[in-house]
Amino acid sequence: MLHEALVAPRSALVPMPDTVVEERAGWHSVRTPSMRLGGLNEVFHAELDESEVEAVIDDTLARYAADDIRFRWTLGPGTKPGDLGERLARRGLIPTVSRVMWRSTRLERGPFSEPKGDHPIVSEAVDAPGLDAFTRVIAEGWSLEPGALDAYHERCLGHPARRHRFFVARSGAVPIGAAGSLALERSAYLIGGVVVARARGLGAYRALVEARLARAAADGLAIATSIARDSTAAPILARLGFTTLAKVTSFSNR
Repeated sequence: MLHEALVAPRSALVPMPDTVVEERAGWHSVRTPSMRLGGLNEVFHAELDESEVEAVIDDTLARYAADDIRFRWTLGPGTKPGDLGERLARRGLIPTVSRVMWRSTRLERGPFSEPKGDHPIVSEAVDAPGLDAFTRVIAEGWSLEPGALDAYHERCLGHPARRHRFFVARSGAVPIGAAGSLALERSAYLIGGVVVARARGLGAYRALVEARLARAAADGLAIATSIARDSTAAPILARLGFTTLAKVTSFSNR
């Protein structure tokens, strides 16, 4: 399960033309200057010797800083050295704790929640015609650049593997939430779920989870995984039947 959540999603990465992927024994990172506010900018894994750790940290931070990129460095199982997080914190990086979670894609009890607003919440998968609404909600919810995101989402939908699934939640005709998932070989990986601030508490996030689980089951995938922030989405997922496998800490530069 940890492999499905932490390693398998990397195989579905769709690079932009300027994406630089560095993958070697004990190291995996990605850097994309055209998406400087986030997305495709992360150190996924690091196993570093004591003799090199300080130099690698300095070099990595300098590479992202050179392009004014917002990025994160995730410390999961197998990270070395054990005090890597402390070293990153000393350089001013900000920690965020998340849970690695999973559950079956089978929905046995009907909808997760009843609508709480004036209009029913409808969550549905979208393709190219619905991409603009998806991008606008993601950009607003995560404070990202719509232009860079739109180009990336179009690239994902056009990729031959067709692993990406995009979903939009609406209240009436108004898009209020969006989320994605990856159809991997053995599981679905839920990513990027967000609801705009003005519409939170109406059940949109739960509707997005339900829609993604249903699509995963239709794709023949029996399990779903996700990495959710301890302070926001993780408690919701726990109430929806997700089990915590482990905790990971990500350090961001802003």
